[in-house]
Amino acid sequence: MLDLVADQSPENDFARMDYERDRKGPPEGFPKLPDIPGSRYTDPEFLQLEKEMMWDKAWLYAGHTDQVPNPGSWFLTRNSGVPIIVARNLQGEVKAFYNTCQHRGAPLVTEESGEGRGFVCGYHGWSYTLDGKLTAVRDKRDFVDFDMSCRSLVQVRCELLGSLIFINRDPDAQPLMEHIGPMAEQLEQFELEKLRLVDSRSYEVDCNVKVLLDAFLEVYHIKSIHVNTVDRFLDHRAMIITLWPNGHSRMATPNRRPDWVDPGTVGMPEIASITEFPAKNNVSYQIYPNFIMPPAPTGIPILQFWPIGTKRTRVVSSWLAPDHDPENPHPLWPTRLSNWERILYEDLQYAPQIQESLESPGFRAMPLNYQERRIYHWHEELDRRIGLNRVPEHTRVEQVLGDWVQRD
Repeated sequence: MLDLVADQSPENDFARMDYERDRKGPPEGFPKLPDIPGSRYTDPEFLQLEKEMMWDKAWLYAGHTDQVPNPGSWFLTRNSGVPIIVARNLQGEVKAFYNTCQHRGAPLVTEESGEGRGFVCGYHGWSYTLDGKLTAVRDKRDFVDFDMSCRSLVQVRCELLGSLIFINRDPDAQPLMEHIGPMAEQLEQFELEKLRLVDSRSYEVDCNVKVLLDAFLEVYHIKSIHVNTVDRFLDHRAMIITLWPNGHSRMATPNRRPDWVDPGTVGMPEIASITEFPAKNNVSYQIYPNFIMPPAPTGIPILQFWPIGTKRTRVVSSWLAPDHDPENPHPLWPTRLSNWERILYEDLQYAPQIQESLESPGFRAMPLNYQERRIYHWHEELDRRIGLNRVPEHTRVEQVLGDWVQRD
């Protein structure tokens, strides 16, 4: 059975669930997880390192290709902490640029979205193509030895995962598909390139971003927080976890009844290529650091958790679905979105009070259990991205889960 625990390949998923349901303790050899210092949630020096070395250099979800449907379409995103334009150029490629004119830093766009053949700064009229090239400068005669080719917009790394647009402010970042590694093959079955954007909305919560990220990396809380919702049909004791390199992970929780189907989805279009395991279980993928995706045959919710301060978080919740017609949506969508929001509010409700408590002298450290190992994996990766020798000693976590990471 220990070989089964170590082998986290998809073909063993059902057997692993049986093992988890029946075990009497953590598997042999699983390490005692050292406490996570509470100062990681409050220490100004650590939080600044987290921002500079992780958030500013991570692959982050920016939006869906439905938001740039035509050549010349663009939208503005600020979730990463700086304003970035995501645009589709005349060749149909999706590009991203800082919303910063190369003259005196004025914004190129002031609306949330739009369409055009380029960008014109409203301050002094400098003009750029959809590829970011400077094409026109007012009163160019007054600039001495001015080389327009050196004044293009500053580009931001931008790559697609199906129809999902990811950006990275680090020009030297590993390509997205290489970065998510073994997860990429599993995601192919969901045909993300064919899914349409159904809905997107955001919520702001007074807490450090890690308070909410932690909550969505485990199901240990469902018997307390979700008593009348997901705890009614999920068997959390049989939950399995796969840890991947670069901090990514997957969690899968079976239904209490193998034949259970969400009655609020019956009759909706389904992803034809989805395999049996995610079709019959609650599977949740996490792309480090803040992207959570629990796919289902009839639709995929995606969540992102954004720090908009050391004590405030923006949660963005979006839905993708197969065969969705925005002009004539399936009649079950309003109820489905309402039910999802109800569950989401259950997860958000205690976060401000948790923030208040973790700032008190009573919060010193977090003792995590085997079920919560995704959280520890997330924190280990954070220290690796900062640099183990740069993390202040009083905030550092010990690297102990290396042997439990699935690398292929």
